Amino acid sequence: MKEVDTLPFEVSQLLEAVYFRYGYDFRHYARESIERRIVYRVEHSELDNVSQMIGKVMHDPDYFNLFLNDMSVTVTEMFRDPLVFKKIRNQLLLQLKTYSRINIWHAGCSTGEEVYAMAIMLEEEGLLERCQLYATDFNNHSLAVAKEGIYSLQHMSKYQKSYKKSGGTKKLADYYHTKHEHIKFDQGLRQHITFANHNLVKDREFAQMHLVMCRNVLIYFDHKLQQLALNLFKSSLVNRGYLILGREETLGSANMHVAFESIDAKYRIYRCVANV
Repeated sequence: MKEVDTLPFEVSQLLEAVYFRYGYDFRHYARESIERRIVYRVEHSELDNVSQMIGKVMHDPDYFNLFLNDMSVTVTEMFRDPLVFKKIRNQLLLQLKTYSRINIWHAGCSTGEEVYAMAIMLEEEGLLERCQLYATDFNNHSLAVAKEGIYSLQHMSKYQKSYKKSGGTKKLADYYHTKHEHIKFDQGLRQHITFANHNLVKDREFAQMHLVMCRNVLIYFDHKLQQLALNLFKSSLVNRGYLILGREETLGSANMHVAFESIDAKYRIYRCVANV
């Protein structure tokens, strides 16, 4: 008899258990990606199969935190896709300057590099003092790193090049202090950023946002969850507020194409135009 592949069933059982026990809903994440991450944890835990993981996740909070770290997207960098930031600097900020207060939400901020990049750009454009940046993620470990604002020095030369391509007018080193092999961003940047735990699957919107950045998060969701998140962003934005997605992400449904107009299709920049 041909051996049956039980992995899809076992993964489904694990995700149901996680939702029941902790309230984290990964059931609508892109299945290929999530199966790969779960198998990685099984192998590194020296378990025989996913079913053995269920008991450990259900009854061992430390092990669940390992699982949670596996599920989160922790790939980020400063001024990633620098031409997107150049577009924000040269076009979007012209509109945002008309507001007396500016609210920006970085959804799925991971370890925070992109948030600090935004703060630096706002400082150079004379807008940081009237801005509040909300940086959210469901991974508390990533949030702790972001709050500290301490990063490895080895990445800064790469970030400097991206910063210049984005239209940066100074040196990136002007915004941080170096100690040994690490850098720490200035308090002046961090005091305008609020870091908070937020789950796009189950938590509420952030009201009165003028810009929402959520890049390279939706690619890990299935269509149903993508639409849920996009509706959340739509509810969070003021009329004519901006939404920026990752290069491989789209609005998907016809309803979203009614609610948003495309400002730059190449860089996935949209503007909220209707509350539908």
